[in-house]
This record gives sequence, C-alpha cells and structure tokens, in this order.
Amino acid sequence: MDSLNSPLLATEEENQRRGTVRARDLPPISTFSQFAKESWVESKKLWTLAGPAILTILCQYAIGSVTQIFAGHLGSLQLAAVSIGITVIGGFTFGFMLGMGSALETLCGQAVGAGQIHMLGVFMQRSWIILTVTAVLLTPIYIFSTPILKLLGQADDISDLAGVFAIWTLPQLFAFAINFPIQKFLQSQSKVMVMTWISAIGLIVHVFLSWLCISKLGWGLVGAALTLNITWWTIVICQLVYAVRWSPGAWTGLSLLAFYELWAFVRLSLASAVMLCLEMWYFMTLILLTGHLKNAEIAVDSISICMNLNGWEAMLFIGMNAAISVRVSNELGAGHPRATKFSIKIVVATSVLIGIICMVIVLIMKDKFAILFTDSEVVIAAVAKLASFLAVTMLLNSVQPVLSGVAIGGGWQALIAYINLGCYYVIGVPLGLLLGYKFDFGAKGIWSGMIGGTALQTFILLLIVYFTNWEREATAAEDRIKIWGGSVEALKHSSVDATNSTERNNQSSHV
Repeated sequence: MDSLNSPLLATEEENQRRGTVRARDLPPISTFSQFAKESWVESKKLWTLAGPAILTILCQYAIGSVTQIFAGHLGSLQLAAVSIGITVIGGFTFGFMLGMGSALETLCGQAVGAGQIHMLGVFMQRSWIILTVTAVLLTPIYIFSTPILKLLGQADDISDLAGVFAIWTLPQLFAFAINFPIQKFLQSQSKVMVMTWISAIGLIVHVFLSWLCISKLGWGLVGAALTLNITWWTIVICQLVYAVRWSPGAWTGLSLLAFYELWAFVRLSLASAVMLCLEMWYFMTLILLTGHLKNAEIAVDSISICMNLNGWEAMLFIGMNAAISVRVSNELGAGHPRATKFSIKIVVATSVLIGIICMVIVLIMKDKFAILFTDSEVVIAAVAKLASFLAVTMLLNSVQPVLSGVAIGGGWQALIAYINLGCYYVIGVPLGLLLGYKFDFGAKGIWSGMIGGTALQTFILLLIVYFTNWEREATAAEDRIKIWGGSVEALKHSSVDATNSTERNNQSSHV
C-alpha cells in the first residue's frame, strides 16, 4: 500500500510509457479563451463546495464561543474553566477525531469519482468503528483532566472546575465519533449545503439552550456542558437521518464489510490525525513559548491577538482544504489526471490571491485592528510591531492548508505527517527558540523561526505536487478502491440481504 503514503514521481521515460487517459478527462488547453472558460467552470465547482464548508465550520466554531460568552456572565473563574475545557481538552480531542475522520475524504471521494457509490456506507461504518474505539481510548483525558491541567501548570481552582466541566462534556466526544464520518460521507457526494443548514440550526438551538440552562435555570457549568452535548448530538442525529434517508445507493444498510481491511484503514486514519494535529498544534506552541519571555504578559497578549485573527482566516482555508480534497479525490477516482492538475492550479491561485488580500489588509490596518481586543496602548503598539509577521503567516497559511487538502485527496497523509514533523518541530520550533532566547529577539525571533518551518513545509509540498505523476496516482486510486472496498459481489450480496431483511420485517409488522 505504498501508494497511500507517498506520491509517485514522474520521469520522462515513465511519461512515455503512460497509457491512455479516460475520454471524459479535461482536454488539453491551448488558447487563453479555453483557459478562461475552464478556470470559471472549475472555480464554480470549487466554491460550490468551499462556500458551504466555510459556513459550516464557522457555525460549529461559534458553538464553543457562545458557551464561553454565557459562561463569562457566571464569573471570571467559570469563564476560565470553560475556556480551558473547550480549547485545551475539547480542542485536543476535536482535532484528533477530525483528523481520524479525514481518512474518509480520501476513500469516499475516490469512490464517488470511480462511480462506486455503494462503497460509501461501508467506509462510513468502518470509520464509525475506528472513531468510537478512539473515543473510548481518549475518555481518560476527560476523566483525569484536572490532574492533567495541573501538570500543565494551570491554577488549581481553574483546573478543578475545568475538570468537572470536562467530565460533563464526555458525551460530546462520542458525538464527534459519529459526526465526522457522516460529514465526510456527505461531503464526498458534494452534499455540503445540508450540513450548513443543520449546523446553522444547531447554532440557533444552542443559543436558546444556553440562555435557558445557564441564565434562566441557573444550572451553571453543568448547564453549559449539557447544552454542548445536546447541540452536538442534535447535529449528529439530523445528519444521520439525512445520510440514511436521502443517500440512495450510498447507504445500503449495516454491513459486515465494515470490518474488512480494518487495520489498513486504522493506519490511514492515524496518519490523517497526526498530520492534522501537527499542523493545529504548531502555532499553539508559539503562544506557549512566548509565555516564558521577559514581559511575558505583553508578549502573550500581542501574540494571542495575532493568532486570533490568523484563526479566523484559517476557518476560510479549512473550507478550501475540504473543497480541494473532494475535487482531487473525485477526479483521481474518475481517472482524470489532467482535471486533477488543473483543479490544483486553480485552487492554489485562488488561495494565493486571498492570502495577498489578507496580507495587505493587515499591513494597512496594523495600528488599528488590535483596538478590537484591548484598550492597552502598550499591547496595541506591540501588535503593530508584529503585524508584518502576521501578514507573512497569513500568506503562507493561505497555501499550506490547500496543499494539505491535495494530500488528503491523494491519500498521502503519512508522508505529509513526516514532513510536518520535520519542518515544524525539528526545524521551526528549535529555530524559533534559538532566535527568541539565544539571540534575544523575543517574540519576533520565535515567530520568525516558526515562519521558517511553515515556509519550508509549503515549499516541499509545492515540489511534491509539481512533480507528482497524476496518471499513476489515478491508477493507484482505482486499485485502492478495489482493495479496500471488499468485492463488489459481496457488497451487492450484503445489500440484497439487507433489503430482504427489511421486507421480512415489514411483512411481520403488517401481520
């Protein structure tokens, strides 16, 4: 299964030996008008996926923010406890479970492209099994969150209260285990708008429940935890009903084939989780490192404001990441290498353009945007000095998530995990420590080193994408679907059995 872990690089001799491309692939582009037409078509496909994905992410991101807002009216201690519970405990498990579920982006997307729709339900069930087991393994983090937080240096009173809150939010962890596979299942079929509506309704329900349980009934942190659980399970149930009821052909009922090639699926899921978590934790490390500098309070405040803005931009490109992973996996599954390459070119160009716009806005508003977060003139001045670093980070982060989406669509998660580990934590963090502490450049030095790690990672990903033999990747995708899906005959037999069982149940119920 080496094709899952690394792209196959092309040589001139290999290019000459390539077979014919499927007839429905993108034709060679020879004129500007043809290029403009195909670019417009591809952009519409991209934003049809990316737009709803971005709105979905923003709605789900806002659920935690709403809980923090209501908790803030209970007191500063309660706000700190909820914030730690959501961002540290919940954030860690959310990121890990999201990464584990991202394996479906590769397999479901390629299955759709290959026309093997009947495999999607099996893949989703397989992911449910793996993520539910993962949730059980992560449960001790919630149970022992108080000592874990104390070990990380949090104050005792905050750790105690955050530990209680974390235990009450344990059902949310198992909601993640069901939620992410369903989202990838729907996303691979381009059914993204329904997820946006469900998430938006879930957010509205969450605001009402938070007001009722926290403010009106006075249930405090327990009420805050209950509202999170109810909201997430409401989203999960709605998505599940839609996936089962309105996905003809993709959902054929429960199947024992979900246990087929389970270990290989676990490996890809773990690679996806490691790849994503290494990216998510990287700039969180920046805030932790600045906490040990001189004048740490000002450094942490200024970096936190910058990272907050960077986080909102990240929501946009996480949506782009999801969109390009679907486009790449669909085109590879369909055996369309030229269409795959063209889609990548369009999304990279689009992302760079958006990144440049964000960079320019930050540089123009460098003396202004910190006012949204603080009244301290010292912090505002510190943020203004870091604006150029934020601008460069935003530009790099406009390309990097998109290239990661290409990697997910191609099934290269393990390779990218190694690249992330080397660029981020072997080069970026040590370089930041060296510049920040040894050469006494402070927050600027730490951030410069970490920008260096991101730039190196982005450059390596660009080289990989440029030299990849997409014809052979399309062939590898076809082989992967055949191997990992189980036999078509078995799937059909499973579907027939499920249909017969349903008919027998219906007959018995009428009797």
